[in-house]
Amino acid sequence: MKRLSAFNVVSLTLGFAFLYIPMLILILFSFNESKLVTVWAGFSTKWYGELMQNEAMLQAAWVTIKVAVFSSTIATVLGTMAAYVLVRSGRFLGRTLFSGMIYAPLVMPEVITGLSLLLLFIGIGLDRGVLTIVLAHTTFAMCYVSVVVSSRLATFDRSLEEAALDLGCSAAEAFRLVTLPIIAPAVVSGWLLAFTLSLDDLVIASFTTGPAATTLPIKIFSAVRLGVSPEINALSTIMIGIVTVGVISASLVSKRALVKQRQEEQEAVRTS
Repeated sequence: MKRLSAFNVVSLTLGFAFLYIPMLILILFSFNESKLVTVWAGFSTKWYGELMQNEAMLQAAWVTIKVAVFSSTIATVLGTMAAYVLVRSGRFLGRTLFSGMIYAPLVMPEVITGLSLLLLFIGIGLDRGVLTIVLAHTTFAMCYVSVVVSSRLATFDRSLEEAALDLGCSAAEAFRLVTLPIIAPAVVSGWLLAFTLSLDDLVIASFTTGPAATTLPIKIFSAVRLGVSPEINALSTIMIGIVTVGVISASLVSKRALVKQRQEEQEAVRTS
């Protein structure tokens, strides 16, 4: 095993410091007594109380969470189906076009995607609101889920499915009882990725939202243009905490599933 050189250690340290020190400063100043975010005036949690009284911010947070849950769930279902078709169906008429349409949002500028969806919704007469944001987020998040699930399906041992089919399972039962539990960590990872992308999106949401549905990134962006307030720091700290807990929980679940899978494989080898 190679030892880290001094250059690598310094590079990693500077890189992580550049990423995480601003977040730590933001968290620190969310407990600032002063309304001025650049002047420390003592420890206080009053801005968290002020945030809980801000109806507009809470409403935007609720809209954002609702959109993220619905869009990530739909994107996970559609992305998993698309990945299964791409990996298992082999060559079929229109495969190149299909795969291109799946992966296009990965490289398409968000401004173009948002503008295209805006013109589509206007053309079909669909009022912009929560529904249009969900449709837009599902469109670009689905491809990320497809990539994650495809990478797992590509290394999947198909002899397990064949064994299930030999034992009397139908194709649907084999997928539900064998394939899906094994690829579940990838599916969960895809859902979390889609949820994070939806939670963080500003550009596409700004094109597809309406007056009755303002997401949290749009609300924060509008507020920051008038100056950063301690309430924004408090809200950002809460979001960082939620994301941290989610990432740790997902890592623990994935690790536990991997350990369980290895134990089952070892047990199968011993009994065979």
